[in-house]
Amino acid sequence: MAIELKKGQRADIGLQRLGVGLGWNPNAGASVHAFDLDASAFMLTDAGKLVEDKFFVYYGNQTSPDGGVRFSGDNTTGDGDGDDETLFVELGKLDPRVTEIIFTATIYEHEERKQNFGQVRNSYVRIYDLANGQEICKYELDEDFSIETAIEFGRLYKRGDAWRFEASGIASQGGLGGLLAKYQ
Repeated sequence: MAIELKKGQRADIGLQRLGVGLGWNPNAGASVHAFDLDASAFMLTDAGKLVEDKFFVYYGNQTSPDGGVRFSGDNTTGDGDGDDETLFVELGKLDPRVTEIIFTATIYEHEERKQNFGQVRNSYVRIYDLANGQEICKYELDEDFSIETAIEFGRLYKRGDAWRFEASGIASQGGLGGLLAKYQ
């Protein structure tokens, strides 16, 4: 049975190959423009910065140089049930400098479209076993981020030889550019 995490809670992963599924639903009628949310992964060193720019995985760079993180592809609508975008992680392939991976979602063209996470519902991140699809843990955001345009859903981090997941739920303004400035 999957662990339902609350903000700040952690779970041991115990897997080498995992999927990180992110899902959301736009609030119908909240905007005249379509919503396009984008998942991404920031692969960080002990210093909390990107190993190198190519260790930022998103729709424009779909595989990290070490092959440890791959992006499923860009879902531009968020329609339907289930995960909207997925990042696939193979811990055994990670560059040894990677000690943390931050999983985020940002709103594409948020300024032009006048959109924020207050207009998005049913947002979540879940970790599952790539071998059998079994869900390990899930974190559902339950806050109303009415002015924020970027969310750090959670982080996978190394503690000794083990990997753990922490539900973060950290929201910020500035969209993808703001997150890049934070981690570069």
